[in-house]
Amino acid sequence: MNHCWMKFAGFVLRTNEAHISKSRYRVPLFVLTLMLVFGLGNGVLRAQSPEEQKLVELANQSRSEAGLKPLQWDAALAEAARVHAALVASQGQLSHQYGGEQDLPERAAKAGAHFSLIEENIAAGPSPFQIHQEWMHSQSHHDNILNAKINRIGVALIPYKGGMYAVADYAQGVDSQTNEQVEASVGKLVQERGLTLISDSAGARYYCAQEGNSSGGTGGEMKPKFLMRWQSADIAKLPPQMEDAIKSGKFKQASVGACEPKGNDGGGPVFSGYRVAVFLY
Repeated sequence: MNHCWMKFAGFVLRTNEAHISKSRYRVPLFVLTLMLVFGLGNGVLRAQSPEEQKLVELANQSRSEAGLKPLQWDAALAEAARVHAALVASQGQLSHQYGGEQDLPERAAKAGAHFSLIEENIAAGPSPFQIHQEWMHSQSHHDNILNAKINRIGVALIPYKGGMYAVADYAQGVDSQTNEQVEASVGKLVQERGLTLISDSAGARYYCAQEGNSSGGTGGEMKPKFLMRWQSADIAKLPPQMEDAIKSGKFKQASVGACEPKGNDGGGPVFSGYRVAVFLY
């Protein structure tokens, strides 16, 4: 008996000419709510216990048979799964989110996971093998495990009398970078397009950290003619709006600032990724 859940992250854009906000996750997909009540055992099994290792091995065996790359163990995902598994055990029923609990992207980000896509399977069963078999015979859970985009996994198991609760979090991982590294990466992209990079990033950093449509406090003697901020898990490319602005030929210089990611303007969850602001002069 099990549940599955999935979300996808995108990005939020800001410009002084147009304000564009894209949904940062799709509507979560829930299968039928199954209520289970069991007696609890002695608590949470330690990280990567033999049972947890077995569940990871079974997932990677199925991925190998499907011609997919194996998933890497992610300690942060495992911690997020462990926190939720403890709540599942305390409630005695399966759910992806309980009253007052953060949703999956928020709690995974809080645990230190970095991702652009995240999914979750939960179940109760007598063994890792039986749990995996149930997931593989449920289309939505099967699709989570065999998603070609994911590359990381974290698993937590809590024993109960006669079986165990299982939470498996899967993600498309994003490497953690400092704000300075993000600025260097985006700055290189800007320079490759023929613009001169200004070393003073104070104004762009300030703008990056702001909420809403405010562009005040940009600072410096030079005032940007075009300013834009966005949030994305992928900093290997510039958003189309930035590419179009640069291609217009109106700008010769740029400054780049990075800051901590935020929730969207609608109060949505914070996805772990990168938040960047670019000024064009």
